[in-house]
Amino acid sequence: MGKAFNALLNRGGSFKASKFKATAGLAVSRSAVLKNQRQARASIARLDAVELLKIGAYERALLRVEQVIKEENMWDAIELLESYCRSLMERVHLIKQERKCPDEVKEAVSSLIFASARIGEFPELLELRSIFVSRYGKEFASMAVELRNECGVNPKIVQKLSTRKPSTEMRNALLKEIAAENGITLPSSSSPPEEERQPKDDGRTAAVDDRDATAARGKYKDVADAAQAAFESAAYAAAAARVAVELSRGDSGGPKQGADGENAGSSDPAVLNVNRRPMSVRTIRPPGW
Repeated sequence: MGKAFNALLNRGGSFKASKFKATAGLAVSRSAVLKNQRQARASIARLDAVELLKIGAYERALLRVEQVIKEENMWDAIELLESYCRSLMERVHLIKQERKCPDEVKEAVSSLIFASARIGEFPELLELRSIFVSRYGKEFASMAVELRNECGVNPKIVQKLSTRKPSTEMRNALLKEIAAENGITLPSSSSPPEEERQPKDDGRTAAVDDRDATAARGKYKDVADAAQAAFESAAYAAAAARVAVELSRGDSGGPKQGADGENAGSSDPAVLNVNRRPMSVRTIRPPGW
């Protein structure tokens, strides 16, 4: 009954320690090659970032820094997977003795299965996953791949193999580090956000606006009064000019003037109007009086 159940779950198959150790050994060799490749890519990306910083292309330098972070994360993940392979090679007897994955090797086995679905250039991981599926069943492998509860996968492996874009803080920190290592001064980024640079309205601004509006209305009133006074003065000057013309004509044969100099006998309405209209003087005061 137990054998039939294990066969139904594709679990408990024959385990060949020699095959496992050979596959794990190939994985260790592959990891050394992959780490060298990742290190070379990270170094090139760092050099690119330095050159971009020297010409002031900071945005492009941030993109290269992002590549550096990704390559270094992959390097760390491969290093950890290599250590798991070495550990399982030393504890292969535990895998051979028990059909249920022992707690002592569960983290290593689950992490290798999880990584096999995320590193396509590591075919040896797929072979190890096939061995683990044959030994512990498909359900055990699915728990690791899907990161179910108590799957045993190391959170550090999950973080290092994450496809999420590195945070802005992480990229800026590494960019500053690279700049400091190469004696490059980054532009200051300590300016406050836009909303902080705007003046705060604490009520004083509104009061100042009200005073300005009141002063503007007073100034407008004074200007209007001044314009009215200027218009009246101009009209009076025009009338006085007409009187002067009439007087000059009177000297040559017009009505005679009285002893007091007034043209008492004049019948010109304009002259009479000028003589009778009192002269009013409007005082113009500067705004704010």
